[in-house]
Amino acid sequence: MSAPASKNPATLHDVAREAGVSLATASRSLNGSARKVNEAYRQRVVEAAQRLGYTTNLFAQAVAKGSTTTVALLVADIADPYFSSIAAGVIDAASEEGLVVTIAVTGRNAQRELDTVRALRGQRPRVMILAGSRTTGSAFEEQLRGELSAFEDTGGKVAFISQDASPFATVLLDNRGGARDLAVALAGLGYRNVAVIAGPPEIMTAEERLDGFTEGLAEHGIPLPPERIIHTDFTRDGGYRGTQDLLASKAPVDLVFAVNDVMAVGVVSALRDAGIVPGEGIGVAGFDDIPTVRDITPALTTVRIPLEDVGRRALQLATGTAYDGAQKDAGDGPAPIPTETIIRGSTPQR
Repeated sequence: MSAPASKNPATLHDVAREAGVSLATASRSLNGSARKVNEAYRQRVVEAAQRLGYTTNLFAQAVAKGSTTTVALLVADIADPYFSSIAAGVIDAASEEGLVVTIAVTGRNAQRELDTVRALRGQRPRVMILAGSRTTGSAFEEQLRGELSAFEDTGGKVAFISQDASPFATVLLDNRGGARDLAVALAGLGYRNVAVIAGPPEIMTAEERLDGFTEGLAEHGIPLPPERIIHTDFTRDGGYRGTQDLLASKAPVDLVFAVNDVMAVGVVSALRDAGIVPGEGIGVAGFDDIPTVRDITPALTTVRIPLEDVGRRALQLATGTAYDGAQKDAGDGPAPIPTETIIRGSTPQR
């Protein structure tokens, strides 16, 4: 015997027939039309849709209206608390505007980022937010900007969380200034033999933080020789391996600065595994103030970025609900989000 044919899903025509109204009335009742529908008719349509198990065809709405009610958020690594905190802010702000967030992971791969943007354009999201550092010398950056410009030309909105990405809306992070302030504070605590576990040199965020930290040390006459700068992956394991390489070099070090907190967690683990007590033997500092670093032992000195606020602001900039003047500085460019140096137990006074 052949299997019974599966029941076809209810259509808008079925709902209109069930409710005894025109197709146009059924559509306006269910699809959020600006044209008002008599409340009694609207209720009949809603009840008919529920009885029939009808669900709105969001893709058809997107074709008709030019966009969906979705926000596409592109992150490098959703397992990284930096990006998950930003995502929480985006989701919170989106919910206030009746929007739904979908998340795509790029893995810090420029071609994958470009391919993802191209795929997402076909789904017609209302907003795309790119939350990840830009890379220098990327062969795909010009193509990416072309895709995003075409997306905006058809009514979409774009926001970046990173370096200035004009002409697109940008939530600019003060990586250089925050790292400089951290270096000045650590120099004031007595640290002199400093090493940096940096990310890949092509990642602009890592280089900005390295440059700012070097600048702050120089203000106190503290050198940062090349052999004490270890370039490694922008991950916990990268921080661990970079610290192993640093210790193997036998360079005299009393402080390790990792250019993000996830890497700093790897630094702490590598020091412990080498028999060195973090904070007591060698101080450790990071950048971002992800929630994790408040609970490790010792608690991590870092630079605080209000990550959830950053996510909220990106969504609000893209949808036009943020105060536009707040994003400008004296030069009419995007003003960076303020940072704060947080001194904790991982960097006691020397």
